[in-house]
Amino acid sequence: MEIVVSHLTRMQSGYICVAGIETVTGKHIRPVLRGRLTNSLLVRYGGPFDMGAVVQLGSVRYEGRPPEVEDYAFEPVHAHRLSVAAPADFWSLLQRTALPALAGIFGPSLTSHGPGCVVARGEGIASLGCLTPASRPYLYISDAGKIRVTVTDGQFHANLSVSDLRFYEPDQQTPARATVAAAAQRIQAGVDVLLSVGLGRPYRAAGDDVERHWLQVNNIHLADDPTWQLG
Repeated sequence: MEIVVSHLTRMQSGYICVAGIETVTGKHIRPVLRGRLTNSLLVRYGGPFDMGAVVQLGSVRYEGRPPEVEDYAFEPVHAHRLSVAAPADFWSLLQRTALPALAGIFGPSLTSHGPGCVVARGEGIASLGCLTPASRPYLYISDAGKIRVTVTDGQFHANLSVSDLRFYEPDQQTPARATVAAAAQRIQAGVDVLLSVGLGRPYRAAGDDVERHWLQVNNIHLADDPTWQLG
C-alpha cells in the first residue's frame, strides 16, 4: 500500500501518529502497530515519514473499527519513502480530499461539547479528514501555553487543540513559538489554508463522566508551502 503523508502529529514525547492519503483510492489510511509509533520513524531520524512523503508501507492488514475505520497494521521494517510529492501536486491532492463540512467527514455522530466537538466512543463514520474551513481560522498560543485554533465550517464553531508536530520543539511538548507566529501571520495575510482534522482515541476529560473521541486539528496546510517538512 502506498500513501502520501498528510497527517503528522505529536503524541507523548517520543511518540507520533501518522496518516496519509492512499494514492490509488484517495482514502485516508493510518498505519498502526500493536504499540505506538515512535519518532524514530520520522525522516529526521532515518525513518520514512514526513509531511508530503510518498511512502510504500508494504503489506498491510485491516484493523479498523468505528470511528477509526482508517487503521491498517504494517511492519515498519518494510516501509520506505519513495519520494516527496511536488508542492502543487500535494496541494491539489488535499483539495480533492477536502470537504467543507465536519459532519460530512465524521458523520451525524459529531456534536458540539463545550468549546470543542466530540463523537461518542465507538461511533462515527471516520476519524480522519481534510476540511476546507468556511472562514479564516485563528491560530494562537493560549495563556496556558497550548496551541489552539478557532475553526468554523458554518455549522460548528469550535476552539480546537493543534497537534501538528511541526509546531513543536523536539520534545514534542513545547510550542515552537516563532513557527506558530509565522503561520498565524500567513493565515491572516490571506494565504489559502486547509486543515487535516482527526478524532483522538477515546478520552475522559476532567469533569466528564464518559470517554469521548475529541476533535482536533492534526495539521495546518498553507498553499504557499504545502509540503513544509520537519527535515
